[in-house]
Amino acid sequence: MQKVRGILIGRMQPVHNGHMQVINKILEEVDEIIIGIGSAQISHELKDPFTAGERIVMISQALAEAEIDASRYYIIPMQDINFNAIWASHVKMMTPPFSIVYSGNPLVKQLFAEEGYEVRQPPLYDRLHLSGTEVRRRILEDKDWQELVPKATADIIEEINGIERLKNLSVKEISDI
Repeated sequence: MQKVRGILIGRMQPVHNGHMQVINKILEEVDEIIIGIGSAQISHELKDPFTAGERIVMISQALAEAEIDASRYYIIPMQDINFNAIWASHVKMMTPPFSIVYSGNPLVKQLFAEEGYEVRQPPLYDRLHLSGTEVRRRILEDKDWQELVPKATADIIEEINGIERLKNLSVKEISDI
């Protein structure tokens, strides 16, 4: 019997509890999930502070912490190519075969629908609080951000001095006058 495989692509800056809830829900619908770490080439920016490797460790450790069978997922870094007409083909080339695309992004949904893929909107869980933007905001404001992320994510952020990195990235450059 052929396995049903879906794909979810996200920047995951950082991996938070909303990502984990979406992944768990998708795994109720498919045999395996491909987790694409989007914008893999970008890091050390205020909106994208973590490297692809750091995000891969965050998600793999969070999945292990949640006791999700490692044979049910693949984690693949996905670079942006800034060429929308061939982006879906680029993703297809970088991943195992899949039949269902999970995305809330209108452009992603359009591009994969045009390629003939079944596209499903994943549920959004408490989007007001469970977003990378909110996690980063709370880190910068010294508020409780750990409640929004798996313990594994918090551990990795601390291990890589991610709080200091984010705060350093948020400082406006002082120009010489």
